[in-house]
Amino acid sequence: MLTLESLEHAPGRVLTLIGVVFAVAYVSTITLAPRAHGRILNGDSIQYYAYLRSLAIDHDLDFTNDYQLLYRPTADGATGSSVWLTSKTSTGRATNLMSIGPALLWSPFFLLTYGALLLVRPFGIVGPLDGIAAPFQLSAGVAGVTYAALGAYFCYKACRLLVSDEAAFWATLVAWLATPALYYSLVSPAYAHAPSLFASALFYYAWLKTRGESGSLRFFCLGLLAGLAALMRWQDATIIAFPLLELLWATWRRPSSIPRAVVQAGLMLGGLVLMILPQLLAWRVIYGRMFVIPQGEGFMQWTAPAMIPVLFSLRHGLFSWTPAALLAVCGFAPLVRRDRFVGWSAVLVFVVAVYVNGAVSDWWAGEAFGARRFIGETVLFTIGLGAIFASPFWQRRHRLIRWTAVTLIVYNLLFLLQYEVFMWGYRDLSPYPTTVRLVLIDRLFLPWHLIARWIG
Repeated sequence: MLTLESLEHAPGRVLTLIGVVFAVAYVSTITLAPRAHGRILNGDSIQYYAYLRSLAIDHDLDFTNDYQLLYRPTADGATGSSVWLTSKTSTGRATNLMSIGPALLWSPFFLLTYGALLLVRPFGIVGPLDGIAAPFQLSAGVAGVTYAALGAYFCYKACRLLVSDEAAFWATLVAWLATPALYYSLVSPAYAHAPSLFASALFYYAWLKTRGESGSLRFFCLGLLAGLAALMRWQDATIIAFPLLELLWATWRRPSSIPRAVVQAGLMLGGLVLMILPQLLAWRVIYGRMFVIPQGEGFMQWTAPAMIPVLFSLRHGLFSWTPAALLAVCGFAPLVRRDRFVGWSAVLVFVVAVYVNGAVSDWWAGEAFGARRFIGETVLFTIGLGAIFASPFWQRRHRLIRWTAVTLIVYNLLFLLQYEVFMWGYRDLSPYPTTVRLVLIDRLFLPWHLIARWIG
């Protein structure tokens, strides 16, 4: 008999099953109920995907023809973000504000799709090999779902190093399914957020798994993994603070000498630079220089970060849109009591993430399902929740852990439904969430409104 308790005995299978369900749901929704504008990829995902198509099909980094194909006019003749069809860099190339990392992680799925289309040609099934056909674009979304599920798995593995299986399992499910990560694992997986979740969680697991080891190879590999995270979303490079803090701590406590710590830090930074080299080279081709802020110098407002609004504003604030994240951050307190170094490191890195995200000129992240730029911190939310669920109060109440997790997940799923109902145009049923009632309460009544509308 399937019970909540039985799920705890097969965490890997549960996470895999969720990933498969998400992938099927994503492909089915896109193919059976296409969006009104007729595009598979939309918004920022077009520029992420343009890297992949341009490199794989055209073998260049000139996105002009890619944008002409991907920003094709909609049914009403609008071209959407037409600025990308006309804006040029100093080198005469079409601009691209996004990172190259997601395209690199999506590439195996893209190439498998290309190979599959070649294999079925002898059977009379002929599809265009232009990188624009639906199977190619869908491959990016399926890749995103896959990396999101892998990211959740590494969140679990990292949390399991600190707490029990049960606490780690439910903490992982909440951190993944009761936060904005849900939306970018299911509805819009062809953004950078799913790869960001994966790369950050992989790095954190590798760091925590090898914590205390002093080999030079370890620090170089950690630098490579931090660089991988930075390739997904540049702000995720801040996770390299974990091993850097470890080196500072070891030097302070005197297990390591200052010269050795400097060498190890240098190896880490060298690994990071080596891994982000593809982005630097791409910028060199596109913008004429290797170091650039593609969005412009005013994009980051370092001296005026909106640190309170990015957390509490009704405009996609992390805690206001995602109560589970507030519970997770509260978990840093028991985490400090359980492991002082890991706990305080998590606090510091989270504060840095709040500062960086608050310093972005559009700290609300444009149109988004919540504070999407914090998805790279999903692994920190996992260990915070894990520390709460592993505390004595909760360990005496195992049923409470399970039903609290389920409640938080369902609460977020209802908000996802509310958000999607609005996005699909049923705005009389679901206005855009801009008030406390719309953000926190209306989701509870929406299913009944939908049933009433369906019954007529």
